[in-house]
Amino acid sequence: MNDLTQTPEMLIAMLGARARGAAAMIARASDAQKADALRLAAQALRDQAPAIIAANARDMENAAANGLSPAMLDRLKLDEDRIAGAAAGVEQVASLANPLGSVIDTQVRPNGLELSRVRVPLGVIGIIYESRPNVTADAAALCLRAGNAVILRGGSEAKESNRAIHAAMIEGIVAAGLPADVVQLVPTTDRAAVGALLKASEFVDLIVPRGGKSLVARVQEEARVPVLAHLDGINHSYVDGAADPAMAEKLVVNAKMRRTGICGSTETVLIDRAYGSAPALVQALLDARCEVRGDEAVQAMDARVKPASDEDWDTEYLDAIVSIRIVDGVEEAIAHIAAHASHHTDAIITEDPAVADHFLGAVDSAIVMWNASTQFADGGEFGLGAEIGISTGRLHARGPVALEGLTTYKWIVRGTGQTRP
Repeated sequence: MNDLTQTPEMLIAMLGARARGAAAMIARASDAQKADALRLAAQALRDQAPAIIAANARDMENAAANGLSPAMLDRLKLDEDRIAGAAAGVEQVASLANPLGSVIDTQVRPNGLELSRVRVPLGVIGIIYESRPNVTADAAALCLRAGNAVILRGGSEAKESNRAIHAAMIEGIVAAGLPADVVQLVPTTDRAAVGALLKASEFVDLIVPRGGKSLVARVQEEARVPVLAHLDGINHSYVDGAADPAMAEKLVVNAKMRRTGICGSTETVLIDRAYGSAPALVQALLDARCEVRGDEAVQAMDARVKPASDEDWDTEYLDAIVSIRIVDGVEEAIAHIAAHASHHTDAIITEDPAVADHFLGAVDSAIVMWNASTQFADGGEFGLGAEIGISTGRLHARGPVALEGLTTYKWIVRGTGQTRP
């Protein structure tokens, strides 16, 4: 048992040293053994579902008493279906192709040297996250299958849920003969432990933050370890003048309202002035119990529309709220997205392939869609299994980060006695 009286720096150093040792062991484990560990962990999640739900109920009660928003409570909540989904996600990771050892490319130099780039684990990954306890299972599964050890630091609002999920995952991992230290959960909610983890460059090779803007900003400011950033999901759905009205209404309502608290939710809808069914689209959102904040043209369509402020165009609501603006064609839509998007996910709805292709090429986001709901911005929906997050940066990995994004590569050089002149 960890001594919680030690300083955060001492605690993180202890966890880090254990993770380093576990990473060396897991890197040598067979892929079959890692996959077996995940299948056993998935079964443990199912078997321990009652205990996990009971732990989550305590978190939900405390969170409601502390005034957590309905959208954040939705992120926090676990039930039998969500636990079954988490277990299925862990099993899916077990069934994915092993990225380790795959040859990215190879070449033979004029002097006969054969050079190859081969995928290898990153090492030790630190993941700092808020609200969603399912991240505990997702992150553990992905890091382990990619041959990494992981140190998890969940939010205080989900501490009981995280501990219960972690215990189930460890049961499966140990049953497969792998070390428990390959997946560690920071046992304290002291914020100082986050700072210590961010500075633990001796032990941690990559930090992945999953949470709100303030968390990501703190991580980027304080980290002495490379960071894989997951920024806001200020996502747009642009309804072009050539959009099919029935499709546009279906996609926009789904993109906003399916689950409002996830990062793939549309936050701003841009409507081409040439689109003739804008009032019906606005009404559909209002009828779906979504608060609409619009510019003057949108306000004129329905008395229930509230005026949008300049701040609205830069806001990730994570709630049943959407901002709507009328634009003059695709170029103005692209310009608005360039000025206000977070480079996460942006979509166009149109029957004009030329306009769609222009939008797909011009919008600089990690995910760009045509005639699809932004709610598909998810590693599972992309066939990647569970995901660590959606990377909005441009280095190392971009978009849904799954197994391949948790690897790096090394050069292997094969010679026949060559010396350099």
